[in-house]
Amino acid sequence: MRKILCYLLLIFVAASCISKKELVYMQNEKLKTNTPTNFTTTYKEYQLQANDVLSIKVLSVQPELSNLFNITDPNNAFGMANPSSLFLSGYSIDKDGNVKLPTIGEVKVGGLTVTQSQALIQRNLDKYVNDATVVVKLLSFKVSVLGEVRNPGYYYVYNEQANLLEALSMAGDLTQGASRENIKLIRQKPGGTEVVLLDLKDPNLVQSQYYFLKPNDVLYIEPRKTQIKRDNLVVVSAILGVLSTAGLILNFVNIK
Repeated sequence: MRKILCYLLLIFVAASCISKKELVYMQNEKLKTNTPTNFTTTYKEYQLQANDVLSIKVLSVQPELSNLFNITDPNNAFGMANPSSLFLSGYSIDKDGNVKLPTIGEVKVGGLTVTQSQALIQRNLDKYVNDATVVVKLLSFKVSVLGEVRNPGYYYVYNEQANLLEALSMAGDLTQGASRENIKLIRQKPGGTEVVLLDLKDPNLVQSQYYFLKPNDVLYIEPRKTQIKRDNLVVVSAILGVLSTAGLILNFVNIK
């Protein structure tokens, strides 16, 4: 019995060992610390879609006119506020890609970038208010991070060029039991839902079209197979410990 327990202990210790190769991101033997990695970014500005929410604020020397377009006071709108209050103070894009503004009416911003939509609204506003400035921001940019991370949940993003590593950083980074090779990215597209597998060990990931996040992206981090085996070994070891203790008690009782 003692030999069996020692053998199981050795197996458990061996299975618990984690190598550096299993944990390091962006692995490539050709990468050197003194050599920069050259790549061509594939980032494309996000194109607005139905159900996106925009913050549209008008600033001018004629506040009595410009405030007609502002759902909330423009002096406070970009201050500290929780995401829900900002969401309620925004303009939703309807199924046809339009936002409906006071006086101006419907403006089609679907398919445009935030910068393009700001320029379009500015041109329409100039017909009604002189010397006014429009500021447009995307409010509904959030991502969900699930699975083997320290702080799973959904996070609002205020940087339109946020990338995959930033999302993992917001979630507290991966746990040691997380798989670096199988990161599932679930992305909503006009034609349906797309699911892709990403490998954090591959340095070419920064060149991928999936490296930069888009609104409503979901990241699911799978557990490593060795982690699952380790968890199973813990359960088996606990069961064997109980059985071993029970056996010792029975032997003690029989001796008496």
